[in-house]
Amino acid sequence: MKFVIAGAGAVGAYMGAAMARAGLDVTLFARGPQLRAIMERGVRVLGPDGDFEARPKATGDLQSIGPADVVFLAVKAHSLPQLAPRLGCLLGPETCVVSLQNGVPWWFTPLERVDPGGAIARAIEPRRVVGALVYFATEMAEPGVVRHIEGRRLSIGEPDGARSARCRAIAEALIASGLRCPITTHIREEIWVKILGNVAFNPISALTGATLARMTADADVAALARTIMTEAECVAARLGMKLPVSIDQRMAGAAKVGEHKTSMLQDLEAGRPLELEAVVGAVLELGERLNVAMPATRAVYACTKLRAAVQAGLTGDVQNAQRRA
Repeated sequence: MKFVIAGAGAVGAYMGAAMARAGLDVTLFARGPQLRAIMERGVRVLGPDGDFEARPKATGDLQSIGPADVVFLAVKAHSLPQLAPRLGCLLGPETCVVSLQNGVPWWFTPLERVDPGGAIARAIEPRRVVGALVYFATEMAEPGVVRHIEGRRLSIGEPDGARSARCRAIAEALIASGLRCPITTHIREEIWVKILGNVAFNPISALTGATLARMTADADVAALARTIMTEAECVAARLGMKLPVSIDQRMAGAAKVGEHKTSMLQDLEAGRPLELEAVVGAVLELGERLNVAMPATRAVYACTKLRAAVQAGLTGDVQNAQRRA
């Protein structure tokens, strides 16, 4: 099978390195310093079970790759509306597309904050989509170097809950790469379980700079997180979903991850745009549609949105000063 990973950040580069080490045909689509580093030195993974290096193929030109069997979308959610229309060159008659984004995915239900104007849905036919959830924690130490903090699980499933041969084939490839890849027939419910944590901890971490361990250990912040999770759980109930994991279990799971910075905090510190709309704004959009009051979520969302705007201004001021110097 031929695999393409569109996006070589912490998640994509880690997966690409693991798959290349297993001898799979995998190509990373990357840009800038990350692309140069991977092309020159490959990917180095620093992990709790030992370090390793691999040399996956890498390119900045999608046209040069050709049709693939499986395309993993590993870019941030806010980058998908621009990327999706460019993916046609990768899509053969049976190509499937596995979405790895945090938050509410574009295929879950039409949402303007996730897929403005329906650009992603027009570019990727529903029949191609395989849902996925990333549970491992990674971060970029420097271009070409991924720090693997914990976990190896990536769950996949058909959006309609069916069992399929293509999911089995993808799971077998990822398992051969050293990852855990259970196939779920309840991908929508599992996505919402992850949203419970992300909608609370991601924006709070961006506001406070705290790790998961610090947030769950702080009584006041933990209470706020529980309130936000409760609001998101009410949205899930209005959508007709019964979640298999309680808020207590979700809190305990976050605490277990330890001193890990959420992806939103990592993006803020690196001066990158935040996945705020897919992770929080989309849940609020659904809440508005379903008449669910979400005051705690809305307050944290508003503050995080302003925090990101202020950070972007500061980053721009620094960059302008550096250019003048």
